[in-house]
Amino acid sequence: MPTSRPASTYRLQIRPSFTLDDAVALRDYLSDLGVDWVYFSPLLTSSEGSDHGYDVVDPTSVDLSRGGRAALERAAHAFHEAGRGILVDIVPNHVGVARPEENPWWWDLLTHGRRSRWADAFDIDWDFGGGKVRLPVLGEAPQQAAAAGTLRVEDGELRYYDHRFPLAPESAGSDADDVLAVHARQHYELMSWRREASDLNYRRFFGVSSLAAVRVEDPAVFEASHGEIGSWFADGLVDGLRVDHPDGLRAPVEYLERLDALTGGAYVIVEKILEHGEALPQFFATDGTTGYEALAAIDRVFVDAAGEAQLDAVDARLRERSNLPSAMPWSETIAATKRAIGEGILRSEVRRLARDLGAPDDAATEDALVELLARFPVYRSYLPAGREHLDAAEAAARAHRPDLAATFEAVLPALADPQHPAALRFQQTSGMVMAKGVEDTAFYRATRLGTLTEVGADPSVFALSIDEFHAAQAARHAAWPHSMTTLSTHDTKRGEDVRARLAVLSEIPERWGEVLQNLTDAATTGHGPFDALLWQAIVGAWPASRERLRAYAEKAAREAGEATSWLEPDAAFERRLHAAVDAAFDDPAVTARLETFVSEIEGAGWSNGLSAKLLQLTGPGVPDVYQGSELWEQSLVDPDNRRAVDFDERRRLLSRIDAGEQPIVDRSGAAKLLVTSRALRLRRDRPDLFTRYTPMTVVGVAAEHAIAADRGGAVAVATRRPVGLARRGEATGSPWGDTVLLRHAGPTTDVLTGRSFTGHIALAELLDVYPVALLIPGEQS
Repeated sequence: MPTSRPASTYRLQIRPSFTLDDAVALRDYLSDLGVDWVYFSPLLTSSEGSDHGYDVVDPTSVDLSRGGRAALERAAHAFHEAGRGILVDIVPNHVGVARPEENPWWWDLLTHGRRSRWADAFDIDWDFGGGKVRLPVLGEAPQQAAAAGTLRVEDGELRYYDHRFPLAPESAGSDADDVLAVHARQHYELMSWRREASDLNYRRFFGVSSLAAVRVEDPAVFEASHGEIGSWFADGLVDGLRVDHPDGLRAPVEYLERLDALTGGAYVIVEKILEHGEALPQFFATDGTTGYEALAAIDRVFVDAAGEAQLDAVDARLRERSNLPSAMPWSETIAATKRAIGEGILRSEVRRLARDLGAPDDAATEDALVELLARFPVYRSYLPAGREHLDAAEAAARAHRPDLAATFEAVLPALADPQHPAALRFQQTSGMVMAKGVEDTAFYRATRLGTLTEVGADPSVFALSIDEFHAAQAARHAAWPHSMTTLSTHDTKRGEDVRARLAVLSEIPERWGEVLQNLTDAATTGHGPFDALLWQAIVGAWPASRERLRAYAEKAAREAGEATSWLEPDAAFERRLHAAVDAAFDDPAVTARLETFVSEIEGAGWSNGLSAKLLQLTGPGVPDVYQGSELWEQSLVDPDNRRAVDFDERRRLLSRIDAGEQPIVDRSGAAKLLVTSRALRLRRDRPDLFTRYTPMTVVGVAAEHAIAADRGGAVAVATRRPVGLARRGEATGSPWGDTVLLRHAGPTTDVLTGRSFTGHIALAELLDVYPVALLIPGEQS
């Protein structure tokens, strides 16, 4: 049987094209890889064709297109029989309503309105909608849609193109020819999609109107939406849960307590994004986060702090060429993007906050709320804890907008009152504004180094020293030893090995500036900072297909919202964007420049990738391996990072390694598979070697290029800043020189190479095959 807390996890995207039975077929491979628990994406019934599963339409059943309940039972039996545990992702914040007919709760709500048995399940301001739910689906006025026949009554339903909506029982007998009259008698109002930003009256997931928020703070709603989940534990099918977006809940602390009772104290982690310096509240009934803060620390220890000023200079030159203003400080950048979100796609949430404050349609109140949300320093508070964040936001907002001082003073008491409806809603809304304003906008505008703009990271923190990295790791081990760690997820903006390669640019900023100049001279979008983002993506993911890069470029540009956007696409800019991507494939001179540069930095990127993987897999917490990332993970933002994985290739490579083949570090990624498998196996099979976190001492001329830590017997050694290390070698003939790992006199073995050592170890010898080593006590038998 599996342990109550995993030693590691392996995330699988379960979908119609890769079902639970397909996952079962991987049981032996995952066991051989060293995985402890398998980690499934959402399993509850989602919208037809959904690849991600976050748009659950029926929380009472396992999705048949993913295999259904019977397949989950088969998977549980198979993995438990092998000693593996099962972790499942759940989505308590919202349900999918894009196709109302798929969601029985939403369909009943639209049919019966406030009298529906599910009326209390959704967070709806009925009074604001005149007693109706506002649905932003129309592309024209209702009168035009009716005249054109696109809005019609058909088969006992109101339809708009392919959209289907129920008719209220009391509207039966209406003249179907008078579509507008039929529409007027319903418990919903079909309105223009352009009104959703300001006039919506139900809470959503961020700005996605096809995902309606659910009120799980109501015990009855919790019970109805978690009955199937509870049965997984009662029946021994599932061993732990990953909770999606708990910050969107009205009462996340109470929710986690209910979940803890439902699961019998099982392993539960939360998708909680922590800002730099922020700690996970110790009063959460959870084992920790999904690990983005660990990702940020690991990434930054491979970034060369000396490159910051020169990369800033490259950014300044790009802005000057494009006649753009100088880059603002990060705090001001995100304040501006968050303000734009509060005034734009989330204005309906701000307006509802104002109504909760008793100031409907009061411009000053709405303005003050937007400023407070824009300046709020973390995702949310959990009042009464976190009052200092509200005070910090108020102080910053007051300094920026002294004209609103009286309004701030008027609204702050309510926003600080843990029981006030406005305070509860403000806490839900601040995270929405942060996610949309920072991750989905500002991250695509801060382009000096792509490694820095990852979920949960702060781009103003450029690099970490070895000591700062060790301090972060030790703190994690002490406070949250079972918290998940990660390098890639279904939500990361760039795969881990894209970021590892881009970290190399911090060591060669002058060379990067020169290459970027050449590339943009040949193919430019006309927007210098975006050119930097685009060419970094191409360099980091190369070799990649034209289709993948085109899709990424378009999404990134629209998310940035500077030269084009989702609502108002700029056709001319997007033609230039596609032409720039095409140049990488169609212009021989550009292709040659690109491939020459990639060949220059590829080896250093592999060194960073192997080192980051070893530090994550052996470091404090529960390491997760995102599907396929045991080989090089060079995906870009979703949906690119949800592509199918070639597991047959991974099986073949692992079999060859296990048969004694010593892989070289090359594009096959076999060396990463070696590191991953040996670290995972050791982590699972020898937990006694991972009981503490103690920095090891490295001395000598190249000591700053090595990171080493003793985890209680297992010692991980990794290389950082490989370009600088290679330059040392060119100058002296020996990269590591006299650099030594100090340790006691006893024997030790590197599980990656099988070689044994005693006493102090020269890094020139230890790291002459791979840039990493994983040492265990004793000699190889």
